[in-house]
Amino acid sequence: MKFSSLSLLVIATTIIASELHPSPSHQWGENVTGVTTHFSSQEKAIALTFDACGGSAKSSQYDAQLIEFLIDNHIPATLFINARWIDSNPDIFMQLAHNPLFEIANHGTAHKPLSTEGKSIYGIQGTASEAEVIAEIEGNNAKIFALTGKYPHFFRSGTAYYDEKAVAIAREHGMEIGGFSVLGDAGATFSAAQVTQQLMGVHNGDIIVFHMNHPEGGTREGVIEGVNALLKQGWRFVHLSDVKEHLIRIP
Repeated sequence: MKFSSLSLLVIATTIIASELHPSPSHQWGENVTGVTTHFSSQEKAIALTFDACGGSAKSSQYDAQLIEFLIDNHIPATLFINARWIDSNPDIFMQLAHNPLFEIANHGTAHKPLSTEGKSIYGIQGTASEAEVIAEIEGNNAKIFALTGKYPHFFRSGTAYYDEKAVAIAREHGMEIGGFSVLGDAGATFSAAQVTQQLMGVHNGDIIVFHMNHPEGGTREGVIEGVNALLKQGWRFVHLSDVKEHLIRIP
């Protein structure tokens, strides 16, 4: 079996760094030490983020009308894309990656919660070691770099669950954890009215998480109504990288 140079780098890094944090973890959740939740802002500015999960026919869908709305209205967004979604939508991924309105971020290789001890959430098994944490991050980093020539700056795990050791490992590998302060669509389960309500309650510096892979849900309609209302109120939308120097992490 032959490996590319990027694959060999991932494997070597995984082996070398597999046991740098020998003590057990003490935190497990969405908001653990080191996770970015919002940014400091004196103006009416927020960051919209959209996950694309992949892995099954349903989770590998694409809400083209939602993305077209963002494009038509010149709304920037950070897109957290999983390696499996890229594999299912290669042409769409490249279109998104080449559009300066969108910043591509890493949503994991196999969409696993990021654990150093094999913890699970929502019935989804997390990574089981430091080596697996690194592989979950770097596998998709390598894929995105091979396709775009750029490494992502932000990572969000499948389910957005972490332990604090996994977050520390990600940050050691140059990744900022893309958490959030507003649950925009609850995994694409909110109705359109609920999605709009979430947007109507934002504050300066909020980071909102939505999904762009469930066109059957209420996300699109709710985002369109909510964003249009925010535009009328004078709100500005930013990429996470635009406010990188002002990000606020959980201590």
